[in-house]
Formats: sequence, structure tokens, C-alpha cells
Amino acid sequence: MMAVRLVARIYGSATRALCFGGWRSLHTVYQMAELPETHQMLRQTCRNFAENELMPVAAQLDKEHKFPAEKVKKMGELGLLAMDVPEKYGGAGLDYLAYSIAMEEISRGCASTGVIMSVNNSLYLGPILKHGTEEQKQQWVTPFTSGQKIGCFALSEPGNGSDAGAASTTAQLRGDQWVLNGTKAWITNCWDASAVVVFATTDKSLKHKGISTFLVPLPTPGLSLGKKEDKLGIRASSTANLIFEDCQIPKENLLGQPGMGFRIAMQTLDSGRIGIASQALGIGQAALDCAVDYAEKRIAFGSPISKLQAIQFKLADMAVALESARLLTWRAAMLKDAGKPYTKEAAMAKLAASESATFISHQAIQILGGMGYVTDMPAERHYRDARITEIYEGTSEIQRLVIANQVLKEYQG
Repeated sequence: MMAVRLVARIYGSATRALCFGGWRSLHTVYQMAELPETHQMLRQTCRNFAENELMPVAAQLDKEHKFPAEKVKKMGELGLLAMDVPEKYGGAGLDYLAYSIAMEEISRGCASTGVIMSVNNSLYLGPILKHGTEEQKQQWVTPFTSGQKIGCFALSEPGNGSDAGAASTTAQLRGDQWVLNGTKAWITNCWDASAVVVFATTDKSLKHKGISTFLVPLPTPGLSLGKKEDKLGIRASSTANLIFEDCQIPKENLLGQPGMGFRIAMQTLDSGRIGIASQALGIGQAALDCAVDYAEKRIAFGSPISKLQAIQFKLADMAVALESARLLTWRAAMLKDAGKPYTKEAAMAKLAASESATFISHQAIQILGGMGYVTDMPAERHYRDARITEIYEGTSEIQRLVIANQVLKEYQG
């Protein structure tokens, strides 16, 4: 039995043994000083996979812009592409804290592989599990858990950016077919995906309340892919436009009810922000690892530069930023697992972790000096990979708006 699936079985047994009050008792366990043993086992399993399978090839994947198909299939076999999907649909049946831990370790090995994992788990499978019918789950979830197929998520458009409610892509019901027209932008995984969750306007008069959600197979007539974007970082993941031109899909491919699209999108992004925060943690950890290793080996003025106070201060600030963001991320995941509101906490986690990743990777280059600026060392790749975590699934500015809005509601309530 594969390691993560074994952890899933142990996890289920541990849950039954610990709980008389369901998730409330398990939530108390999470508040202890360290992770539960099952989560520690999962963390080590994912760390071993990242170190053995991803780190040796990450630089080459980045250089060649090469989708890691073989590694993705291995991750599917381990259950890493469907971590909180129930076992009856082929998933690992774990919780979101487990997903966060796994995401961090995979992203520590290769940030591109991390975002592929995040999109499939959070953005593609997440909304179908929450809003899909049983038939939709069988068709659109089960085949996407093993790594043989992956999905993607199409919300952004060339003209709407952070204004997710301004969707100009339309869907019209003609007989028993929905007809989609428009363009979606910055769609991660799309060149390698077999299906996409699409948001389109079905009633313009209702503005954001007139947006609906659809499940579209890839390829399908009337849907074409734009050129692969040449990106600063996460270069092994494919990113492109989706172009709908009278694309017809069956009536039953509507996810949820008409007009629910904006709510589905916002709920999905809340969950997705925990995944991206975890990806940022992995990048930050990799950058800190690189900086410490170099500081211990680099001799200047007769001693390792790790003995210099200036370097020690940098390492201290990097470590504090990383650990603070990690605790925020785990807290958001635990709140989700406990069935409690977590919108504010997910935004806080994403904001803190992404800005920490950029800061830590910047300081790592500073510690390495000239060696940090060349591709012989991974520091420059970590810096490039970190930058996108402040942008996708809501920019840092959007996170601050979400947090402020939630804080004001708390004071008013």
C-alpha cells in the first residue's frame, strides 16, 4: 500500500480512537505544541518524496519549461492529488491540515509541481466536491484523483483581473446545451488538463449574481488554448488563455444552481489560499535551507559567514517570518477542518506566507552574494517562484481588503 494511503488509514483509526465528540476533540489535539503523529508521518513521507524525486530535477524542469508528468502520476499514486477527497471517490480521505503540510513539502522540492498539486486539489476538485451532484462527482472527481488526469480552474479574464464579478465570458442555454463564448486568462494546468471548472455570466442584468459555474472537458469543440505564457517563475507549470467560441456542453454540466457562480468562486478561493500559502511556505523553507547551508560552508575572514552577526540577524528574521506564516496557515486549515469560518484566516495566511516567501528568498540571495544570482544555485529560482504567490488567487492588496472587511464585520457584530 502506498505511503500516504497507509497514513490515511492510520489517520482514520487515530481519529476514531481520539474522538468521542467528533471534530471538536480532534481540533483540540491540533492545538498541541506539535503535530499529531499521523501528520508527522505524512510530512516525512512527502519530504522524502520531494528530496528524492523533485529536488534533483526541479532546476531542469524550470529551465526547459517542462511539465513533470511522470512526477505528477507518482503523486497521484500516493494520494497527493486528491488529499481531502473521500476514499469512495478515489481520494486519500485526509483533512486540510494534512493537505497544507503535504503542499509545503512538495513545494519545497519544486514550486511548479506544488502549484499543479494545488490547482487539482483546491480549485478543481474542491468546488465539485462541495457543489456537485453524485453523478458529477463520479464523472468529474474520481478520474482526477490518480494522476492520470488533472483539472484546472477558469475564473480570471484579460479584462477583469481582481474584479472577479465582472465576467464577460457568457453562457446561454439553447435547448439542452449551454453555449459558452469568451476568453479566460492565466489558467494554470490548462495545456495538460482534461477538464476545467469555468465561470461564465448567464444573466448580465444580475451582475455578479448572474454568474454560473460549468464543467467543461478538455479538449472539446469550440474551446482552444492560447500560447503558453513565458513566466518569471513556476515555469514547469503550463499557463495560457482558454478561448471559447460557441463551445457547446450538455445542460447537466452546470455545477450548482444558476447564479451561484460568484459564491462558488469565493468559497473555492478561500480554500485555495490555504494551498497557495502552503506553497509559499515550501518556497520560503527551501530558500532558508539554501541560505543556511551556504552560510555554514562559505569561509570569509577565516570563519564561516554564519559566525557573522549580520548574517545571523538575517537568518533570524527569515526564520521568524517563516514560522509565523506557518502557524497562520495551519490555523486556517484547522478552522476549515473544524467547520468554522476561515475567510479572514485564509487571507491572513496567504498574505503572510507569500510576502514571507518573497522576503526570505530575497535575503537568501543577499547571503549568497554573487552565487545567489546565478543558476548554479537554486536561490534565484526560489526568488522567481516566490513572487507569483503574492499575485495569484488574490493579490496581496486583495488579501488586505478581505482581512479588513472581516475585521470591521467583527467589530460591528
